[in-house]
Amino acid sequence: MPDPPSRPVVPGRSLVTRRALVEIVRTAVLGSYGVTGLAEPLLRHLGLGQRAIRVGIGPEVTVDVRLRIAYGLPVAEVARQVDSAIRYALRRALDREIGAVRIHVVGLATGPFSTPGAGAPGAADPGAAQPGEDAR
Repeated sequence: MPDPPSRPVVPGRSLVTRRALVEIVRTAVLGSYGVTGLAEPLLRHLGLGQRAIRVGIGPEVTVDVRLRIAYGLPVAEVARQVDSAIRYALRRALDREIGAVRIHVVGLATGPFSTPGAGAPGAADPGAAQPGEDAR
């Protein structure tokens, strides 16, 4: 069977909204190890404060992120991982290089944290044998 004729490459444009970019960044940040949440002040809910994620679109894409990290972790390492996650996610989505990524650590959070995908503390693994059962 003959190969189908190849189509010429036609340059074009694609439109990505700022909201879509913010959601890509939010997913990348919250999926990073050590991040306990984004730092959105109470005034933000009234429309008066700064956003936790700001994306600038121009000749290059820039990102500002305000977040909290878990107490006891090296801040610089968590920030480096967040930077890497943001750059990877945006580069993959947009297929272009990313400009400045500014990470502002607003606070350290203490307390019991659950990692994504983990069950409640003390919850048994569903595949594990329960006490009094034989593992088969």
